Amino acid sequence: MAYQKQEKYACTEELAVHFEQILQILGEDTSREGLLKTPARASKAMQFLTQGYGQSATEILQSALFKAENHNMVLVKDIPFFSLCEHHLLPFFGTAHIAYFPNEYMVGLSKIPRTVDVFARRLQVQEQLTTQIRDAIDSALSAKGVAVAVQASHLCMQMRGVQKTGGQTLTMAFSGDFETSNEHRQAFLQQIKF
Repeated sequence: MAYQKQEKYACTEELAVHFEQILQILGEDTSREGLLKTPARASKAMQFLTQGYGQSATEILQSALFKAENHNMVLVKDIPFFSLCEHHLLPFFGTAHIAYFPNEYMVGLSKIPRTVDVFARRLQVQEQLTTQIRDAIDSALSAKGVAVAVQASHLCMQMRGVQKTGGQTLTMAFSGDFETSNEHRQAFLQQIKF
């Protein structure tokens, strides 16, 4: 495997100290039974949810490149993801749909969802997530065109702020043939039902 994952839970103890302090500042008794292991659990959870910082989308994509024998659209849709909003540290989650036109190379299909996770597992905003996925695939594959659509629900909108449930946000990013050809863009949107 060409790419390396971040060392698992490398700073658990250091983060746990800070989580314990946060709980105490909020008025909790961190010595009570229900909270004894919470700082360590929260530390491990935060490291898991942000493990994308220790990963390279380029390395993941380039670890499975194959000569393209055809140049038709490749589409991987309904890729589930979870991320943390960089403004409130609250989750947002949904699905990503990614298509590309191979140029010289195509990529192993499993690398596309892994690329989504690299960027979703960082503190993030959906608009940036969408363009980062597009740019990584475009760059690693030198694709003739890349299309990315991300649809998500944001708990920062549902739990605080406007407090409206049920709303979803849709972001899209296109490059190459998807950007210049309305026909290609419409074919992508039709396949993902937008």
